[in-house]
Amino acid sequence: MNYEQFIARRIAFSKEKETIISRPIIRIALIGMALGFAVMLISVAIVTGFKKEISDKVIGFGSHIQLSFYDENSSYETQPISRNQSFLKELEADPDIKHVQVFATKAGIVKSNEEIEGVVAKGIGSDFDWTYFKSRLVAGSVFNVIDSIRTDNILISENLSKKLNIQVGDNIVMHFIQQPPRARRFHIAGIYKTGLEEFDNLYIFCDIAHIQKLNDWKNNEVGGFEVSINDFSKLDELTSKVYNSSGSLLNVRSIKEIFPQIFDWLGLQNINAFIIIALMLIVSGMNMISALLIIILERITLIGTLKAIGCPNFNVRKIFIYLAGYLIGRGMLWGNAIAISLILIQKYFGILHLDQQSYYISYVPVNFSLMHILILNAGTLAVCVVMMILPTILISRIRPIMAIRYN
Repeated sequence: MNYEQFIARRIAFSKEKETIISRPIIRIALIGMALGFAVMLISVAIVTGFKKEISDKVIGFGSHIQLSFYDENSSYETQPISRNQSFLKELEADPDIKHVQVFATKAGIVKSNEEIEGVVAKGIGSDFDWTYFKSRLVAGSVFNVIDSIRTDNILISENLSKKLNIQVGDNIVMHFIQQPPRARRFHIAGIYKTGLEEFDNLYIFCDIAHIQKLNDWKNNEVGGFEVSINDFSKLDELTSKVYNSSGSLLNVRSIKEIFPQIFDWLGLQNINAFIIIALMLIVSGMNMISALLIIILERITLIGTLKAIGCPNFNVRKIFIYLAGYLIGRGMLWGNAIAISLILIQKYFGILHLDQQSYYISYVPVNFSLMHILILNAGTLAVCVVMMILPTILISRIRPIMAIRYN
C-alpha cells in the first residue's frame, strides 16, 4: 500500500476529536449519497421491469414479427397465403428464431343469453405456443388444436366474460357479417387476463379451421405467420433478415411497427430514468464535494506538514481523492443495501400497486438485474471520483508555512 492510501484510510476511519466538525457533515453527505444511489437503482429496476412486463404482454398476443399478405385494407380480414412457404425451413433452422406459428383473424359479434359484444376471433393452429397464456389463465385451461379435427373450444378474456356474463363451460354464439351471414357456436374452455384492456376487450382464440371454413379457404391457407425470437434487442436486425428470407413477397412487420404507440411510450421511460440518474449524480456529487472541502479545511495543518517535508501537490491531492473514494464507496454500499432490499420486497410481495387501466398492469414491476447493478455501481463511482478532483485544486493553493501556523 502506498502512503497516500495509508493516510487516506487513517483519515477516513479516524475517530479523533479534531474531526468533530466534519463528522456530522460527512454523515449527511453519506446519507445523501446512499439515498441518491438507492433512487438510481430503484428507478432503473422499475423502468426496465415496466418495459419488460408491457413488452411481454404485447408480444404474447402477436409475437415479435408478423408476416401477412400485402393489403391496404385496415380491417381484421386478411387475404389467404399458402402455409407451405419455402423460407419457413430456413427460419426454423435459424438459432435466433425461437418459434414460428400460423394465425388468421376475423371480426364478428359474440352473443350470449343477455349481451352482445364486438370481438376479433384469432384462429390458431396446432403449432401455437401457449406458454404466455398459460401464465395468464384465471379459470379453465387452454385447448388443444389438432389439424385433422376441428374443435369448438375457445379462450376468452376475463373482461369479455364479465361483460357477457359467461363462465368456463358455457356456450356462446358468434355471428360473422358476410355474404351470406354465418354463425358459429363455441364452448368456453378457459378465461385469460393480461391487463392490456385494448386486447382483453377484443380478442378470443379459436381453432384456425373455423376461420378457414368461414372464408372458404383451403386447408393449407392461413392469414399469416408469427415469428418469435430469442433476443428482443435483435428485433430490427431479425425483422430485416425475415423480410429478405421471404423474398419480399409478404408484408413483414415487427411488433414495434404494429403497435408503435405502445413502444414509443415505453421508449419515453428511458428518458425519465436518465433524468433521474443525472439529477441524483449531481446531488450526490455536490454533497460529497461539500464534505471533502470541509475535510480539506480541517486538515490544513496536515497538508502543510506534508508539503514541508517535500510531498508534491499531486500526491497530497491523491490522498484526498482516495479519501473521497472511501466515503463514496461507503455511501454506495448503504445505497445498494437499501435499493436491493426494496426491489426484492416489491418483486416478491408486490406491495406498491398501480391503476391497471392507465398503466396496463396492477402493480409496480421491478427487474432485478445484477448486470444493471454492477454497471450503475461502476459508473457512479467513476463519475463521483472524477468530480472529487475539483475540490482538491484548493490543496495546490495552500502554502506550507501558513498551513502549519493555521489553527
